[in-house]
This record gives sequence, structure tokens and C-alpha cells, in this order.
Amino acid sequence: MRRVLGVVVGVAVPVVLVAGLTTGARGAAAAPRDAVAWGSCPGSKTAATVECATVNVPLDPSKPDGPTIALAVNRIKGSASHDHNGLGVLLVNPGGPGASGVTLARYVAAALPKDVAARYDVIGFDPRGVGASEPALSCVDPKKHFAAPRPDQVPRDDAAAGALVAKAKAYAEACGARWSWLLPHLTTENSARDMDAIRQALGEQKISYLGYSYGTYLGSVYATLFPNRVRRLVLDSVVDPQGVWYDANIAQDYAFDRRHRDFLAWVARHNDTYHLGRTQAEVSAAYTAMRDRLAAGPSGPVGPSELDDIFTVGGYTDIVWPQLGAAFAAYAKKGQADGLVTAYRQHVDHDAAAENNYAVYLAVQCRDAEWPRDWARWTADTVKVNAKAPFMAWANAWYNAPCAFWPEKGGTPVRVGDTAAHLPPILLVQSRHDAATPYAGALRVRARFPSARLLQEGGGNHGVSLGGSACVDRHLAAYLRDGSVPGGAARQAGRRPDATCAAGPEPRPLPSAARGRGHLRLTKVIVGQ
Repeated sequence: MRRVLGVVVGVAVPVVLVAGLTTGARGAAAAPRDAVAWGSCPGSKTAATVECATVNVPLDPSKPDGPTIALAVNRIKGSASHDHNGLGVLLVNPGGPGASGVTLARYVAAALPKDVAARYDVIGFDPRGVGASEPALSCVDPKKHFAAPRPDQVPRDDAAAGALVAKAKAYAEACGARWSWLLPHLTTENSARDMDAIRQALGEQKISYLGYSYGTYLGSVYATLFPNRVRRLVLDSVVDPQGVWYDANIAQDYAFDRRHRDFLAWVARHNDTYHLGRTQAEVSAAYTAMRDRLAAGPSGPVGPSELDDIFTVGGYTDIVWPQLGAAFAAYAKKGQADGLVTAYRQHVDHDAAAENNYAVYLAVQCRDAEWPRDWARWTADTVKVNAKAPFMAWANAWYNAPCAFWPEKGGTPVRVGDTAAHLPPILLVQSRHDAATPYAGALRVRARFPSARLLQEGGGNHGVSLGGSACVDRHLAAYLRDGSVPGGAARQAGRRPDATCAAGPEPRPLPSAARGRGHLRLTKVIVGQ
């Protein structure tokens, strides 16, 4: 699943060691050997209310007495989390795979209503391989691998395609050469077992969980493996477990193309500002001309591939549409690329943290499930998709292409929902036109979990809870307080949600300092790179 945004910086560095181990059998739990010893967090910008630690977990959960790896965790303690009204701990995960949970924990603790935050210790963790956890995966020098401008992601001939295939294969080989001992163990299932190790280390009988994007899949897997350990479960922007991961990327191509057309139509509605055309078709022609011009001659770091990356950001959040529209118009009408370069630097530019996120993304998705090993299959599928949904088809194929050559073969995904009868009420939150995790995935997860209820927000942004919708946040707060889910006892059938919230206001053509910063911050955290 394509990710291009830069993650908000914030790390929890290991302070103390603790062991919390799981057994190899699915659903089994071992007693924690030690309690977490929390300490201060490094960094002058870390608030005093945030505590940090590490939790040691088995590299291979089927060998609990074998080698361990260290997970960075942090805690923002609720003032009443463990009194008679307390609700214990709320683990959070922003998705990716590869994004930092310690970053999200601080955001969530600050964004929750004060009375709700008081009743939970918000616990963030960097999953195995990520960020401040050790070891942190890195396979190549990002300055070389992602050097901009890159070759056009839409190959013009067999030679261009062959060069991109070779680059993908080289990335996979580099990861295998550096991390042959680690790659077999980077899976969603093992990360779910790590979550239960954290639960045990904290001395909790049950946990609550808020996951966004890929974090919804991690939460679904955890709930399937450990249903009796779940108190509350919020899954926001829901991954379809049926398509992990090759088919999910194809579905994403179509969804991003639709959302890009939404953006083009929005630009057309504001032709008095942007002067790029009065119809979606006219604006689309202007976009194609801009891309062709950059393919013929990049402007600084921005060529056609970087342009794709920049405008993919608009598929995650409409908050950036005014910025993208202005940059589009400046280049298309005046040949001025400053706006495009600024957008690239702000939202896409690759650094060491981004390469870590990308390496973990590939390591987990390539290992979670089987991928086609015949590149001819990838080419045929991408050509077919590109004919109907050209905006991201090739870019997404190359982003995931190392999985065709990954040194570890894909495994068998956990059958999400197999233990659903033992789960409490679950809250699913989904925007209707989400491109990164299409609406159908939320419907399928609801079908697999009989206790789940679906709250639909009418917009198209990726990540809704605590992102600026007062309606969504009221439902979230009610659920976290007392477990109440929207729609009551009766669940809707088919494609109907159990409750709805209206879409937020459409962005205005000029950036507004008052609108959207919260969602842009949230989007950067949950998308990561």
C-alpha cells in the first residue's frame, strides 16, 4: 500500500530493559518475567509527561527462550487510568507498516478529550524493525536509492522497464544481504505477538487499541489471536484482510485514481483562482501536459516520478489541495516550479527515517503473504490497471516491486475473524472515499467481526478519528468511555453503515491557517515514510 508522506519526527530511545514473552502457540500467553521500568525520554523537546522504556521480545516467538530484540515504547499516563474508573492502557499504532507508534502516542494523548485521556495510559511502540526499536531495518543509502529526479515510473520502453526491475531486485538483494537473520521474523503476526508481550510486561489483563491504516490490520490480527485480551478495539481506515497484499495494491490503484479525479474536479470548480480549465477533463489535460513537460526536462529535484509522489499526497488528505492547486497553476501557467519543489521537500523528500519505514514496509508485506514471482504477471496486471486508472498504477507497482524478488517467500496470512465470537463490541471508522484503504475493506472486516459497528464519515481523507471531525470524535469518545457503539444492538446489512457523520467542509482554494492542520499532522503520522 503506497506511502509517500514524511513522518512527524519523535523517537523513544531505549532506557531500561524488560522481558515480556509469548509462546509459539496461537492465542497462548506466558506470564511476564519483569515489570516495565519507565524512565525519562531523551531529547529536549520531549514533554516531561512522556515516559520511555524498552521491552525485549523473542526474535522468533516460537522460541521464547531464544535471542531477543528490543522494542521502544513510551507512555503518557492518565491521571485516573488505574483507579476504580480507570480503563488501563490504550495501545496505538499508526500503520505503514513502518510508521512510529511512539510518535502517534503523543498525538493521541493530546487529542483525546481530557476525561477520556485521564482514564487511559496511552502506550506507543515502534514495531520490530522500526525507528528507535533495535535493530532498526535499513537496506540502502537513501540519498543514492531515492536520488531525485528519478527515472519516469511510467516506462516508455523495455529498456526503461528493465532498469526499474533491476533497481527493485537490487533493493531486495541488499535487504537480504544485510538482514538474512531478521527478515524471516518481520511479519504482522509476530508484531501482534509483540503487542501481547507488551501487555504482559505492563501487567495488564486486557488492552484497548486504536489503529489506523495498516494498524487496523495489525489490530484485526491481534484480536483474532488474542480475543480474550481485548477491552476496546478501534480500527480507523480499515484494511481489507482478503486482499493482503498484492490484490490490495491493485484495489488501491483504482481508489487513488478516483480520488485524483476528485481533486481535478475541485480545481475545475475553482477555475477563477487556478485558470486550468472549467471541467475535470480540461484540468486533467493540463495535468498530463505538466507531467510530460517535467518528463522532458525536470525542474530541480522534481521530475515526473516526483510529481506523482507530490500529488499522491492529495489522495490521503484534501487539506493539501490548495497547496497542490497553487503549485500546479504556477508551473502550468508560468513555468514556475518553486511550489512543486516546496511540496516535494515538505511531503516526500527521502531521508534515513523514510528508508527505514520503506524497508520495514516491504519486509512485512513481502513476508506476510505470497506475491507473484513472475514479473510478466506484474506487467500484465499493471498494464491492465493503467488503462483504466493511470494515476498511480505504475508508481504503486514499482513501490512494491521488490516483493517479486524478496529473499524470504511470503507466508500464510492469519485468518482474520476466526475467533470473533469471543470479542467485545468493536468500532470501525471509515471515510466513504478513502483511497488508501477503500470502503469495501471496512465492510468486509465488519462481516468478519459480528460485534463490529461501522461509522462512516462522508469525505475522502485517510485517517478520521482525532483528525478534525467533531461528529466522529464524539462517537470515538463515547466508545472509549463505556464501550457504546453507534447504531445500537441492531447491525446494518450490506453496504449500509451503522451510523454516519457528514464530510468536513470542502477546502477553499487559498490555504487557511485555521483549517486542517490537525488532519495533516495526523496524516503524516499514520502514513509515514
